[in-house]
Amino acid sequence: MQTLLYDALNRSFTSPIRDSLWGHVYLTPELEAITKSAPFMRLYRIFQLGPVYYVYPGATHTRAAHSIGVFHLARRLIQALAERGADEWLTPVGVRSFFAASLLHDAGHFPYTHSLKELPLSAHEKLTGDIILSSPMKDLVAKTGADPYFTAAIVDDLLPSDEDGELIFYRKLLSGCLDPDKLDYLNRDARYAGVPYGAQDVDFIFSRLYPNKERGIDIDSKGIPSVESVLFSKYLMYKAVYWHRSVRSATSMIKKALIAALEKHVIAEEELYGLDDQGLFALMADRAKLLPILSLGEKVKNGCLYETIAEIPFDEYDHQKCADYADITKRTMYEEQMAEAMSKATGDSITADDIIIDMPEPISFETGLYVTDEHRSFSQSSALVNEEIICSFKKNLRVQRVFFDQTSRKDIKRIKKILTFCTHTIYFVN
Repeated sequence: MQTLLYDALNRSFTSPIRDSLWGHVYLTPELEAITKSAPFMRLYRIFQLGPVYYVYPGATHTRAAHSIGVFHLARRLIQALAERGADEWLTPVGVRSFFAASLLHDAGHFPYTHSLKELPLSAHEKLTGDIILSSPMKDLVAKTGADPYFTAAIVDDLLPSDEDGELIFYRKLLSGCLDPDKLDYLNRDARYAGVPYGAQDVDFIFSRLYPNKERGIDIDSKGIPSVESVLFSKYLMYKAVYWHRSVRSATSMIKKALIAALEKHVIAEEELYGLDDQGLFALMADRAKLLPILSLGEKVKNGCLYETIAEIPFDEYDHQKCADYADITKRTMYEEQMAEAMSKATGDSITADDIIIDMPEPISFETGLYVTDEHRSFSQSSALVNEEIICSFKKNLRVQRVFFDQTSRKDIKRIKKILTFCTHTIYFVN
């Protein structure tokens, strides 16, 4: 291994941060300076899992802690791959850029987990790239020995590039089936939520990985169970933690309020960038004077969540209807129609503000790994995970729900009994 590359991978990592998951994480003084910057400090004020703490009180860890963990695993990953042949195309500047990108990959992330994900806003990867290419971060990244543009391009794959092979390699490493991001958040989220589903054997996983300049990483057949574990863990974490009905209620309340605020120009798109959790709630509380639906933010903040009154399995619909409800801009219309129908059926005055229709966004399960000693893809090698299983995961997770304001004076038990949703069967929540 060339001396300069060895130095980039191993030397000057003298600044320790004590992480509750990985123990001592060592940074260079220049990388440590990034963690002291205002854009990074904002991540300490964003809960990694947003409203999950309503269900799992220990889940109050932050995006900053996660970002430090991703950097730690990214460094371990690139060290392991360099020893197995990746040093043929790695450069010192590229490695340092990859380290900076892994530390900053969530710098542009929205507050309150994924509550803002479906809104008509810029992708958080683009916002991250913008932060990296702006002061003060641009200078801080350059001081680490990284190239700020190259760093931004690793995170934001829409940035123009010359399709440099090393850049593509880093992009594949940072976003894939066994990427540092996923390996950290599955382990970290499971630990803080107090559930067993997410734990992964990172040491063993790294021992079964091999570099490929075009694909990023390959595995050998001994690594197949590790990939299966990651896929099943991701499914279980979404099922039990990330998309728990109470979590979906909280995030859908925030979405309902903000989509209305954006449509009525009470809140501008740019005002939602760069906020932390408390900043989001403060903005919503301030503008609630102009648009009352924004008071949903205060309800969520105080844990006063809408109640789940119906759940409809994904595979019970026709695909067009599912697509219609998946469009967040159309949901208000359907909520108004449902409110009108429910008012007629119950004799109560029910408005669209009392109802929220929630359809989780599509979720991906990455299986595109190559098994080197079997000379075929992971999906062809795995005895447990195939296309049918992945489709089953996706269908089982995408449960549509109807939430109702339990603080209203309406008789919710009676509403559950009479509620119908077009001509489809409703599975009521007891």
